[in-house]
Amino acid sequence: MIDFKRGNREKAIAFLESDDADSSKNGHILGFDFYSGFTLKGQIRKYFGFGQFLNPTYKTRMREAMRIFTADDPLTHHFPQPRKFWENSTDNCDTWIDCRNTDNIKAMRETSAYLMAEETGNERTRELYKERIAAKVRSLYQIGQGEWDSEAYLGQGLTTYINLYDFAKDPEVRAIAKSALDWFTITGALKYWRGGFGGPSKRDYSEGNCVWCSGASRALGLYFGDSPLKDKNQDPDLVHLVTSSYRPPLAAVALARKQFTKPLELLNSKPQYENWKPGGSDKPQFYETLYFGNTFQLGTLAQGSGGDWNGFKLMSYNSHRGIDFFIASSGSDADKISTSSQGNNAIAQYQNLAIWLNDKPVPFQFFLPKSAQVEILRGKLFVKLERTWLAIAPINLQFGAVNTNLNKYSDEQILTTTAIDEKMSGFALEVGEAETHHTWKNFKRSILLNSKVKFNNRTAEYFSSKKKIKLQHQGRELPTLWRDGRFHDWRSHYDVYHANTKVPIYQAWKGGKLEVIAGGHHSNLSVLDAKN
Repeated sequence: MIDFKRGNREKAIAFLESDDADSSKNGHILGFDFYSGFTLKGQIRKYFGFGQFLNPTYKTRMREAMRIFTADDPLTHHFPQPRKFWENSTDNCDTWIDCRNTDNIKAMRETSAYLMAEETGNERTRELYKERIAAKVRSLYQIGQGEWDSEAYLGQGLTTYINLYDFAKDPEVRAIAKSALDWFTITGALKYWRGGFGGPSKRDYSEGNCVWCSGASRALGLYFGDSPLKDKNQDPDLVHLVTSSYRPPLAAVALARKQFTKPLELLNSKPQYENWKPGGSDKPQFYETLYFGNTFQLGTLAQGSGGDWNGFKLMSYNSHRGIDFFIASSGSDADKISTSSQGNNAIAQYQNLAIWLNDKPVPFQFFLPKSAQVEILRGKLFVKLERTWLAIAPINLQFGAVNTNLNKYSDEQILTTTAIDEKMSGFALEVGEAETHHTWKNFKRSILLNSKVKFNNRTAEYFSSKKKIKLQHQGRELPTLWRDGRFHDWRSHYDVYHANTKVPIYQAWKGGKLEVIAGGHHSNLSVLDAKN
């Protein structure tokens, strides 16, 4: 499809009309491959987006395959045995269509099956998938996305609903698709910045910790830009976006470019995975704090990092490459920053302050650019980024060697630590900038004279010159947290997006609406309003 857009039309069409790789396995649908969600997504744009250039005979045969495929729900048809998605895949399906239920693949399946059924007049199947799609999009405006803010899969979600927006004939369905796209671009804009994508994220594989490294930043960057570097990745999946007529609300662009009053703190929530299933939890699974300074944004999860989620990322302004990443990770792997961890993590954040405790004596690793100036003064680690300053007070940790030989990140390094206690380990962080401390020298002086950390019996408290934060580790349960001496009630932390002033973004837990005010633009969105 990209080659076609470049002008190599005959060669491109010949390739698009050649037999699918698994044609011998697909005699039931005239040799076409409609099995994997990722393949489905491409087949949809080939047929609807480039169909006018296909040979009429080929297009007619493909349409007939779609009719057979959606005569009834393809999830109800089964192969004699599961078919592999790739050589070593283990989550294979025996259904005609991809049965996996990750949010992005579920959306690929449902939007593709809908469009096929609509095109071929299979009304019963069309209505079935219309309701499934609507239920999923309604859930975004109720409790958010189970696969939330994924640096790997947010872009996949965008390209999937782009197909539905571009090709659906039913105006209600097209409006539902726009509601999904608006929600993804607005919420993605919060964590997009100057070509980077940062903050806590679900399904984080530590592959996106630099400018234009993540699928999320590459997709969102087409709309938001604002980076001194060009994206040179040539991600082929972006063909769906560059050939689409969809554009996000102007408020999303303003949010991505941080055109709102700072400093700003948001207290957000994230739902459980596969939250669309009946009997899901009536409360969030994750509690996020996201703070925007003038030169940085810091995001943490109360649960820290673990499993496939990252619970601690900071992005800082860099005039040459867009942004710098600073990431902390618990565990013994000194070669990479990983979401996996040993023991149970707990993080408290109050604006520019944070405390991270692990209930095991594990080492911590700190991922930062090689260009950073690093000093250790009176046992505290000071990191000078271009316009942002960090001070780290260790808790039962000793700073160790620096690993500069990182496979993917040639301009980054990892500073390692060792644990020096038999019970717990962690650190406290304070972030400063010219707007708060005027100079790097003043920042260091203020930390050394006025800031301190206390640790006793699973409780850590950090005092800065202006405020304090306290964290009590509760094992596998949510930590107990005090912010400036005030007890933090997690029941007040349910809103999907929440600032005290409800500006620039607000979405109540199960509220059904998303409101954004940024850069002089105001968007008030809901699925019910989608027709307008």
